[in-house]
Amino acid sequence: MPSPQRAAVAETPAVSKPVSAMPKGMITLFAFCCGAIVANLYYAQPVISLIAPDIGMSPFLSSLIVSLTQIGYAIGLFFLVPLGDILENRRLMMATVSVCILSLAGAAMATSSNVFLLLSLLIGFSSVAVQIIVPLAAHLAPEASRGRVVGGIMSGLLLGILLARPMSSFIAGHFGWRAVFATAAVMMAGILAVFAVRMPVRQPQHQAGYGALLRSLGTLMLRFPVLRQRAFYQACMFASFSLFWTAAPLELSRTYGFSQGQIALFCLAGAVGAIAAPIGGRLADAGHTLAATRWALAGAALSYAPALFGNAWGFLGLALTGILLDFCVQMNMVLGQRDIYGLDAASRGRLNALYMTSIFIGGAVGSSVASSLYGHGGWMWIALVGAGFPLLALARQVAVPAR
Repeated sequence: MPSPQRAAVAETPAVSKPVSAMPKGMITLFAFCCGAIVANLYYAQPVISLIAPDIGMSPFLSSLIVSLTQIGYAIGLFFLVPLGDILENRRLMMATVSVCILSLAGAAMATSSNVFLLLSLLIGFSSVAVQIIVPLAAHLAPEASRGRVVGGIMSGLLLGILLARPMSSFIAGHFGWRAVFATAAVMMAGILAVFAVRMPVRQPQHQAGYGALLRSLGTLMLRFPVLRQRAFYQACMFASFSLFWTAAPLELSRTYGFSQGQIALFCLAGAVGAIAAPIGGRLADAGHTLAATRWALAGAALSYAPALFGNAWGFLGLALTGILLDFCVQMNMVLGQRDIYGLDAASRGRLNALYMTSIFIGGAVGSSVASSLYGHGGWMWIALVGAGFPLLALARQVAVPAR
């Protein structure tokens, strides 16, 4: 006989709600799985200089490794994540993680540049399992604590993003770059086992063909103004986030002479921002979404204030910017998820896909202009544009203050 928790999740959320609060152990499990899976997107970034010469990859092709991983993730967000609204969630996640295991293992053994690039695309595509987990958690959580639950899980996701690069640098420095992908494959095998044993079953009762499912994405975006607003806010925030973390290593190496190892340690500073996720969730649960959103947007812009003092604060100013910016970005992310998951329970997978795709576009914009801005105007230009993105979102929020 299924447990009460599993039975509740298997029913249509519109007619049946979870009977009790989501256990802390389950929240921790979801957070760990999210962090471990999303880290796959970032392992290659600090070790590209080791990968390229070993497999005969040209500098131009090596620059595509990160881009193709991100492109694969975007494709998965749009074409795979919506399936969470019509397919049994645990089985879908297990299939996706299985592809991820094979892709990571293949990358660890690759000797051809073209094969490695194809596998990079697949690694990104299959890592979207994390965006199936988060809506599932929203289904499991009661309305009164949904923000807290999502916030706790998102803190694990942020830690995965921020710890992936230093972890990759450490492993590659001691065992070689292939060990990075081999270790990740083993970790994903462990995640697959956890899914099989511990992940709740949820069979959506929404009936639709795959084509109709994809066509409904445009309908949902037009139907819900809150979705459009929250997607715009977070796209601006993530543009600032990506701009900062793309340019910060350049500033640290050129201005302060940091080594790659020291830069990796600096990246750990942003992990402090993970505490914002549960705080944002609790504020949303308590009905303070509007005020918390404005504080998050304003705080992200103010985080660049140390740049106004030039080098007076040194790299400590960069660290303060990174900590406060990550805190505000993470808080606003959870506030937005809390809002959109409450719009339509039967469409949470597609709503999440639209929200995350918009965020990814914002991040791509921020990272794409970072090198050019830094080359022309140094860190001051980075700070001005980085502050401008959240200020743009704040202006939109004040003009249309629904959320």
